[in-house]
Amino acid sequence: MNTVDNPNKDSGKEKKERPLVSPKTQQLFDKRARAEAGGGPERHAAQKAQGKLGARERIEMLVDDDSFEEIDALVETRATDFGLDKKYMAADGVVTGFARINGRPVCLYSQDFTVVGGSLGLAHAMKICKAMDMAITAGVPVIGLCDSGGARIQEGVESLGGYAEIFYRNVDASGYVPQISAILGPCAGGAVYSPALTDFIFMVEGTSHMFITGPDVVKAATGETCDFETLGGADTHARLSGVCHFTAGSEHDCFRQIRELLDFLPQNCREKPKAVMPSDDPKRESDILERVGELEPKKAYKIHDVIWEIADGHQFFEVQRGFARNIVVGFIRLDGESVGVVANNPQVLSGALDIDASEKGARFINFCDSFNIPLLTLVDVPGYWPGLEQEHGGIIRRGAKLLYAYCRASVPKVTVVLRKAYGGAYDVMSSKHIRGDVNYAWPCAEIAVMGPQGAVSILYKAELKAAKDPEKRRAELVQEYVDKFASPFQAAKRGYVDEVIEARKTRPKVIRALKFLKGKKVTRLPKKHGNIPL
Repeated sequence: MNTVDNPNKDSGKEKKERPLVSPKTQQLFDKRARAEAGGGPERHAAQKAQGKLGARERIEMLVDDDSFEEIDALVETRATDFGLDKKYMAADGVVTGFARINGRPVCLYSQDFTVVGGSLGLAHAMKICKAMDMAITAGVPVIGLCDSGGARIQEGVESLGGYAEIFYRNVDASGYVPQISAILGPCAGGAVYSPALTDFIFMVEGTSHMFITGPDVVKAATGETCDFETLGGADTHARLSGVCHFTAGSEHDCFRQIRELLDFLPQNCREKPKAVMPSDDPKRESDILERVGELEPKKAYKIHDVIWEIADGHQFFEVQRGFARNIVVGFIRLDGESVGVVANNPQVLSGALDIDASEKGARFINFCDSFNIPLLTLVDVPGYWPGLEQEHGGIIRRGAKLLYAYCRASVPKVTVVLRKAYGGAYDVMSSKHIRGDVNYAWPCAEIAVMGPQGAVSILYKAELKAAKDPEKRRAELVQEYVDKFASPFQAAKRGYVDEVIEARKTRPKVIRALKFLKGKKVTRLPKKHGNIPL
């Protein structure tokens, strides 16, 4: 049988010629290309020279491949003063849209420093607002990639109004969808308040800066001399101010960390975090925890060792690692489920609570409670840190924030007293009295109004003074005090501790408790909202 070839079929190599398009479609291609060009090759080269990526490159690196859908690419400013009507500003200095990260939808915006320094005018602000509105409507996280010189002076009060519109949406979205800010360049003046209102802030070492007023203004106003890094660099905000939650060595590292963080979080407050396939034996016991429990009461240890031993795969995603290191917070998985951890750190200030630790812990607890993430509290606390600086700084008011956060939290709460829990700090650290759901203690735990040594010094002052061998008598009285007042069995006898457990079995005990509490429901008094001691 004879066959006849299709005359339209390509022979040999396929031709990849661009199909003919109509003039209108060509116009669309041209406008898109112009918008995507940003500030042009020279400004992009200058951006690269500073070790910074372009706005669209950042999005491509952060999100899943071929998932970004841009919106408002052709938006332009309506301002006409100071020659703005004669100047083309590609996408008005910000790229906005929606995409997927680890397969889950997000909304995001990326400021383009190559376009008039990424300055914020009204159209720029409205693009960001639209992305945030879409995130709220769809119930997905919103991510801001910030790289901006601040308000666009040429647009005057409209620029300020644009910032305020963003701030309002930050507050509206707070506790409803997760909000993440990555500072990838300058962020100054009023621009800093939007990131400050979001849940987590990332900064890149060497290129990220945040401050209300720059070094020149600081010098003029106060006489203090400083540079950008000292005033508002990543290390400053991660270690001293606590403004920054995560630092990264590069933008690539920053985006990797954002993707990792999102894996622990739900899409919104109506959902629970997505569980993963368990990677560890839920019945695994730990010799390391047993050894920690056998240490001398005054001997410090690394609380991270305890967290790693409890967590699936010994993995811990720490939040605010450099700030207020006497308390440690972050995320782990237990039998595949996302869990927030709050733990005292005996290596710093003996694990005592101070102003910074209280505020750090309170903020993290509030976040976990907003997004249905159970809390595990690991207690080894000698009390609140004393001193004039703490009292004058407001430890009474600011320390109460941690207490308020625990009392208000309605997610499942499991507490383990590892060694000491003294005074008011015992109450605050998710005790049974403020509605810890399941409270455990190790056999070595000491739960008391104050440490045995201090208590004996007060209670038996006269007896010790009259004793022939004060040190021997002190040791006897200390042991009596521990047995009678500080033992975990005394707390267990009164139901303040649900069970005294072997240290080695901490992981399986906590996992079983959290599984039991999975369906927890709490009914609160009907009211508008409480008044946290801000």
